Amino acid sequence: MVSKQMYALGSNRSCIREIFEFGLKRAAEVGAQNVYDYSLGNPSVPAPKEVDDAIREALATLSPIEAHGYTSAPGRNDTRDAIAENLNKRFGTQFSRKNLYITCGAAASLVSTLRALTVDENTEFIAFAPYFPEYNVFAATGGGKLVVIPPDIPHFQIDFAALEKAVNPNTQGVIVNSPNNPSGVVYTEATIQKLAEVLNAKQKEFGHPIYLITDEPYRELLYDDMKLPFVTKYYANTIVCYSYSKSLSLPGERIGYVLIPDEAADSEAVYAAIAGAARISGYVCAPSLMQHVIARCADVTPDLAPYIRNRDLLLSELTRMGYNCAKPSGAFYLFVEAPGGDAEAFCAAAQKYDLLLVPGTGFGCPTYMRISYCVDYEMIKRSLPAFEKAIAAFK
Repeated sequence: MVSKQMYALGSNRSCIREIFEFGLKRAAEVGAQNVYDYSLGNPSVPAPKEVDDAIREALATLSPIEAHGYTSAPGRNDTRDAIAENLNKRFGTQFSRKNLYITCGAAASLVSTLRALTVDENTEFIAFAPYFPEYNVFAATGGGKLVVIPPDIPHFQIDFAALEKAVNPNTQGVIVNSPNNPSGVVYTEATIQKLAEVLNAKQKEFGHPIYLITDEPYRELLYDDMKLPFVTKYYANTIVCYSYSKSLSLPGERIGYVLIPDEAADSEAVYAAIAGAARISGYVCAPSLMQHVIARCADVTPDLAPYIRNRDLLLSELTRMGYNCAKPSGAFYLFVEAPGGDAEAFCAAAQKYDLLLVPGTGFGCPTYMRISYCVDYEMIKRSLPAFEKAIAAFK
């Protein structure tokens, strides 16, 4: 006998992974250069030189126990100090190491946070479509439930009328992801200010904190001089979940953090609950070597030029062909309205041309599809005829 819930999660891959596996199969059959795989958000830009240098330096200078041994569960002091100093310099905050818990990436941060805030089976968390599909899993396995607000098409900000109706006494948290996966859209300062206003009013109405949980793996990937509001400056009860997977091109190294500001209600209890949730999830500590690297590279920023070049080529060419695209100001995704209005049907048809796109059904937007443009520029150029054929077939 096994857990039915765990069996279902383990035996059914996500749509994204299914498409990726199909791409591997097709690459073996027709050659990788003839398959145009836009499925995964796997950074194509190499890690910055400073990161590679920091890894070499750490291995050359640290003892084996320092480099590879256990750290304290919340993370190394120097790592947390470096992160706090970076945030304080950039955003004018007053964080210290005690506000930070180092995790195995943003997924671990979110799992630990949602588990920590789930008080019983009635606990609800709100997300805004389009949203990362794993939020459903993260909320459910902690014992809570996810409530999804329909998308604000075509702007992909927030439908505040729908939010006000959805918040209720069981609402423990609201998840925001900006820059957004899958749309690449950035929430404006006006959106964040209005969100804080609504949640402050609802807290007073229901008599308990409602935490704003920010999922920020794409925070450093901003284009067109876009400014990202740092949410702790707008709403006291904010918990930040961050990952270096995208900013430093380290998705496989699993390193990130949870930030719990002192201003957040019951901050010490929340911190302890997140530590407990990490403990029962088996996150003994985040990878030691990567903690040393982040301590040395907290101020390092990514090279955005390749992503901007990819975005601009795809956006201009697809628009010319007749595709309707939401212009992304961050991350590395293009969210495109599916010709014909059915993203699953269009993405299935596109596979005939070995063009691998992700339907927006799992993201809560079944009429849109995601294109992950963190890929080789030459592949984008080779794929353009396939995009032409796909849209011509639906016209």
